[in-house]
Amino acid sequence: MSSSGPLTCSRCAISYPLSERFCAQCGMPLVHQGRGSEQPITETHERARKIRPEYARGEVVKVGFARNQAEAEMIQGMLLEEGIPSMLNRTRGFDVPDFLAGGPRDILVPETGAEAARRLLADTEFQGEGEELAELRGQAQLSAAGETSPARLAFWVLAALVAAFAIVWLLYQATG
Repeated sequence: MSSSGPLTCSRCAISYPLSERFCAQCGMPLVHQGRGSEQPITETHERARKIRPEYARGEVVKVGFARNQAEAEMIQGMLLEEGIPSMLNRTRGFDVPDFLAGGPRDILVPETGAEAARRLLADTEFQGEGEELAELRGQAQLSAAGETSPARLAFWVLAALVAAFAIVWLLYQATG
């Protein structure tokens, strides 16, 4: 056993030469020195180190939504702290090119992490916001459909004509 070498036991912190594979004291596999305490190379590398492999398999599924980019990134951070990888996707129908950070975002995770993500989000104040957004979408579609219907348009044209006729009649009575 050598006092200094390129391999180290992660439990005992004893150095070994390259010819050794396991610690003689505790039997742990040896790792290259410096890799454990070294800072991650990039932010992406740091994020990848937090992901638990059992939550990273399968097709992506929607587990929630956020009202804007900042809220979506906060939810994404919460999921990452639990080891669940996630992606953000702009919600369909809410594409506003002038405000790229504005508008709702869908939170997508792999299938194997979906249940854990839903449990985590259910424990937070983000629970039920998907239903609220769906209700708002339904109301917007109803009002948009109602405003463009020919019957509603005919009603308001007729109401405007009656009001104009009443004003003209009152002016005629006042002058005459």
